[in-house]
Amino acid sequence: MRKIFSFIMTTLDGYFEGRNHDLGWHNVDEEFGEFAARQLDESGTLVFGRVTYRLMAGFWPTPEGEKADPAVAARMNGTDKIVVSRTQDRAEWAGTRLIKQDLVEEFTRLKREPGKDIAILGSSDLTVSLLRLGLVDELRIMVNPVVLGEGTPLFGTVMGRIDLKLLKTRTFNSGNVLHHYRPAV
Repeated sequence: MRKIFSFIMTTLDGYFEGRNHDLGWHNVDEEFGEFAARQLDESGTLVFGRVTYRLMAGFWPTPEGEKADPAVAARMNGTDKIVVSRTQDRAEWAGTRLIKQDLVEEFTRLKREPGKDIAILGSSDLTVSLLRLGLVDELRIMVNPVVLGEGTPLFGTVMGRIDLKLLKTRTFNSGNVLHHYRPAV
């Protein structure tokens, strides 16, 4: 059975994006690129919410995306993708299908299929929704050594308490710290 994991970058003060969807604070370097490529190699399906999907689909299949990180671009473009949205009508990035409803049914079926894990990339609201539905098996939260003071809170849509169990951590030379958690049920 495949697991669903969510990977999200956050600031030290708990924002996953700055004002106006700013992601310029992401602390990425060669070590991060190698980590990202390995994490994508674990994934047979990439999942995005509407906003993250539009950002990713507008970057990775372009010459700029391919030039920025050819290894990650090849994996992003070559892996099956899902966009979850009630308002979007189509998904044009190659290898992408759209899910508009029945999340529990769709993701339960996906988890039962053979293959590599399912990765939610970014997409904080979607992660919270799937976490609430008991579908997320692991949270991978990378804390960047920066304080923004404002932005969109990492778990801004959480209603109520969610207990987590720390599985492991990894410190990067850049100062990023990756925390792996699983829901404590």
